[in-house]
Amino acid sequence: MKAFTTIIAIALVSSLLFSCKPETKPHDRIGKASRADKNGWVYLHLEGSPADMGYQHGYLLYKEIDTMLKVMAYYLPYSSKKDWAFYRSASARFLWKKIDKEYQDEIRGIAEGLQAHGLKYDTLDITALNANIELAQYYVPGLMDKIKPGSGDNKAPGNCSAFIATGRYTKDGTIVIGHNNWTDYIIGERWNVIADLVPEKGNHILMDCAPGFIHSGDDFVITSNGILITETTITGFKGFDTTRTPEFVRARKAAQYSKSIDDVIRIMSTDNNGGYANDWLVGDTKTNEVAKLELGLKTVKVWRSKDTAMIGSNFPSDPALIKTETTFDVNDKTTSPNARKLRMEKLVCLDYKGKLDAENGKTIEGDTFDALQGKNAYNRCIIDGHIDQDPKGCPEWSEGPYFPMGAVQGKVTTAALAGKMQLWAHMGHPGGTDFLAAPFFKQHPEYNYQAKYLRDMKAYPWTLFATK
Repeated sequence: MKAFTTIIAIALVSSLLFSCKPETKPHDRIGKASRADKNGWVYLHLEGSPADMGYQHGYLLYKEIDTMLKVMAYYLPYSSKKDWAFYRSASARFLWKKIDKEYQDEIRGIAEGLQAHGLKYDTLDITALNANIELAQYYVPGLMDKIKPGSGDNKAPGNCSAFIATGRYTKDGTIVIGHNNWTDYIIGERWNVIADLVPEKGNHILMDCAPGFIHSGDDFVITSNGILITETTITGFKGFDTTRTPEFVRARKAAQYSKSIDDVIRIMSTDNNGGYANDWLVGDTKTNEVAKLELGLKTVKVWRSKDTAMIGSNFPSDPALIKTETTFDVNDKTTSPNARKLRMEKLVCLDYKGKLDAENGKTIEGDTFDALQGKNAYNRCIIDGHIDQDPKGCPEWSEGPYFPMGAVQGKVTTAALAGKMQLWAHMGHPGGTDFLAAPFFKQHPEYNYQAKYLRDMKAYPWTLFATK
């Protein structure tokens, strides 16, 4: 009897082990994700859960993210006097807990994608990367001011030249939007991702970004809900609240979940930490309305219309914000923001009024006319900025003569293109000139400390990108 029982038990075990049953496969985290390199850009398609989208991002762009993190760890001690450990610590102390879970999962996924290639980065590295602007150029200056009042002045970045127009100002009466990104070449030359995001919830998004960012960062976004978003920073801004939600989280949420201009205003203004204070230019192709949201820490001002052209070149407009939250001098015509304002007003609001389209938008973002001198030039005062060729540098951003910074890329789209989830993008100076590192360092050895990572920045042709 005992032998019979043993035989039956063996038979049952064998049946369980070898009987036919559905085959289970490991979860494929890459899924439908892909990357393609074109004209200086990396087109990146991500799709799925937050964790899987993050993993796809980290896995497919591991080389670019690894390099960007190395650049940050090397460069931030020069530009902000704080090392990478400081930024990781800030991320742990007050940023991580203010990040929505879905974005925590996406950040964790990016780290896991990097780790799959043997890299040792973690969530704090990716958080600090995403928050590097608001930490280095808002939080750190605030700490400086606490030690010595005024020492943090002129640290808020002067990034970008942008416009949005609709109604009588455009060729077909619908929205046209354009933007170029100004930043230090050592970083901006690598700001070369066109991200096509299909999250489980919310809008399908097409945007430019830097490797490892879950948001656009310089902010040029189109969505499947017809929302168009861009911005330019507010020069001389002062203010940062560590207890509130990071700008990069609010910016991503606004892109992913906004169905209207009101949604963008609400999301960006709610629990606002003051980081990366901007003039946001927003359009809704469903209503043909555009708006300008000037968002400080304490001051919020909105202008909106269905028949207007709005520009941004790092100047604030609201008198209350200027007085209480900035050191900006509205009367100094020689500053980069004010000089570009003159030129943008002429091009967008006068010369191209009633003619604005994608082609004119490209021309505007690559413009090299200095409104102060009345001639073409390469300096801080033109829309396609070249501070690396300016003997004055850019004092309002604490940048010395010939500092290697300026316009690093451009984007343009229209309501018609956005309806097909398409945008034009240009890597390198939108005006078409190259920055060459070797001759620059030969002429300006004071910047040799950047030579380890500052490379040539070639100007590629304008390229049309679309979602999958």
